[in-house]
Amino acid sequence: MDFGLLWFTVKNDWLVLLPIVLCSVLTVAVAIERKFFYDKNKRDVVQFIHRLQRELQRGSLENSQMLSGQLGGIIGEVSEEGIRVLAEQPESFERSYDITAALASRKLEKNLPVLGTIATIAPYLGLFGTVVRILLTFGDLSKAGGQTGAPEIMFGIGSALIATAFGLFVAIAAVALNNYYQSIVNRYEDDFQLLKLLFLSYADERTVNPAAAQERRQAQPGY
Repeated sequence: MDFGLLWFTVKNDWLVLLPIVLCSVLTVAVAIERKFFYDKNKRDVVQFIHRLQRELQRGSLENSQMLSGQLGGIIGEVSEEGIRVLAEQPESFERSYDITAALASRKLEKNLPVLGTIATIAPYLGLFGTVVRILLTFGDLSKAGGQTGAPEIMFGIGSALIATAFGLFVAIAAVALNNYYQSIVNRYEDDFQLLKLLFLSYADERTVNPAAAQERRQAQPGY
């Protein structure tokens, strides 16, 4: 790579490159912040759902809520709130749970629109920088009165293309990160739906066959 060409672009076109640089900084900042958030809330959902299912089959909402609290993270919060609503307001459970899950999804999707926006505008910012440099190059040619040689012209065009390459690089990185994090959000939303189905199964069984549910509760140690 011709570092002289790169230095020329940075020195002379920094103003048009500045928005792309800001986009790259935002991309890195959002990527780091989201990674820490998702890692902090990562849990073994499969094992948790199996344990929660066993507690609900025993009819123990108290133990289920305690289990959710011990799990922690965003899955534990949604589960704990769902169990609370199931115990206190079973008739409006589905609506209340959907609100809880939607609020949790908002936390998961925080700042991801920034990546989507950068992925859209970064190529245009790069193209804008390229057009500006080409116009300046043509202006220099006209001032030189045709005395500028081919190497100088190629140098100007080459420096113009750096802005486009930079914009495309930032856009590709933003698209890749956004798609990856969206897949994580989708997995969490699938987990919310699994919990909802589990809670609805418990509610339906208690409504359809309350006697069997009562027998299971009485069979628990310490009932």
